[in-house]
Amino acid sequence: MKVIVGLGNPGRQYERTRHNIGFEAIDYIAGKNQIEISSRKHKALIGSGYLGGQRVLLVKPQTFMNLSGESLRGIMDFYKLEPSDFIVIFDDISLDVGQLRIRRKGSAGGHNGIKSIISHLGSMDFPRVKIGVGEKPKGYDLADYVLGHFLKNELEIYDDVFPDVDNAVKLMVIDDISGAMNQYNKKARK
Repeated sequence: MKVIVGLGNPGRQYERTRHNIGFEAIDYIAGKNQIEISSRKHKALIGSGYLGGQRVLLVKPQTFMNLSGESLRGIMDFYKLEPSDFIVIFDDISLDVGQLRIRRKGSAGGHNGIKSIISHLGSMDFPRVKIGVGEKPKGYDLADYVLGHFLKNELEIYDDVFPDVDNAVKLMVIDDISGAMNQYNKKARK
């Protein structure tokens, strides 16, 4: 079983913010693949279904971003999984708006949600899908930027990006991470 995790913060005030792009991606994947996210356990909202013939859990941790690892640790222990069974989708300010970057593993790169996951899983060896939200403008506070809402033209870009995220994740759940990287690690659309 693979666990596809979208990172974000719970609560209406965080909807459609840059930091919640992982939640948005999970909602898109759930809708596209008729998976209902209706269960609340392991400090998360969870849906169970199939992608590419592989059983998956879609997970939206409800711990707030900086504690995301608490939720994943509970899931890992309950289902007896390895860190490599998780695919984590999250925002990245070092990528242009809408640019995807798929990686097999890696450091936190300054992302507090990923830091928490690495700490709780005891490993950096889990695949991830980074979704670019654009660089913080000069003079902006980082927290204000990532917790800020997207501009209208940026939202339109994501409407085009989410199908790519869905297709990349489908390759990743059947362990074709190289195929996902080759096909979807490309520059953002302008």
